[in-house]
Amino acid sequence: MCVIEFNHMEGEFMDLIKIIKALSHQNRLRILNLIKQQDLCVCELEYIMDVNQSNASRHLTKLKEAEIIYGKRKAQWVYYQINKRLLDKHKFLKEIIDNELKNIELVNEDNKKLKKYINSNLSCEDLT
Repeated sequence: MCVIEFNHMEGEFMDLIKIIKALSHQNRLRILNLIKQQDLCVCELEYIMDVNQSNASRHLTKLKEAEIIYGKRKAQWVYYQINKRLLDKHKFLKEIIDNELKNIELVNEDNKKLKKYINSNLSCEDLT
């Protein structure tokens, strides 16, 4: 095995470790559950999850660093969405987000809050 092949394999291994570490907190899993359903900004995540801005931002940063999510700017807000290419590459991640999370009560409560938020016609402007 040449050095280039080894470095490539080691890089992929480290990327996988970064992804697994990013999944190691309940709030990051909750965020993934919510943004799989709809692109959301940090203020919406704060509102739905009942966490402060610092907490939400810290967890979003971990997910972005692992490239599980990315943000798109709309006006002064950044809306986060799941990196579908990463889900296609790592099927276990899609399995967790699509199937495993629905068995967790807190996640189901978040889903109810998300529906309530969507039906409220509130927006980021109302939340800030």
